[in-house]
Amino acid sequence: MSANILSEVIVSILIFIGTAFSFLSAIGLIRLPDVYTRAHAASKSTSIGVLSILFGTFLYFLFTEGYVSIRLILGIFFVFLTSPVVAHLLNRAAYRSNVELAKVSIQDDLKEYIRKTDS
Repeated sequence: MSANILSEVIVSILIFIGTAFSFLSAIGLIRLPDVYTRAHAASKSTSIGVLSILFGTFLYFLFTEGYVSIRLILGIFFVFLTSPVVAHLLNRAAYRSNVELAKVSIQDDLKEYIRKTDS
């Protein structure tokens, strides 16, 4: 197997994995019961999906053209940095705004802590 074919296989696998994670994230946004679990699905699996697609694209240009794309590196860095932070802040804002948990949620670990810090 030549290096060119091997690099195309690696890039294809990374892009396929990214597409699969993004698709699973879309299903999670539709199927999950409340804002907290939806934000979790949107942040974790979409981040992995986008990062995998961007990294596959980066490797494609690196192997085929010998081109190192600073834009792709910056995209990977900023998605990796901002997506989990945004999801955390959205969940925190929803919790502080008293958005109800789903009925299937087993426990609320923050309730006692928030009650202690607010008093």
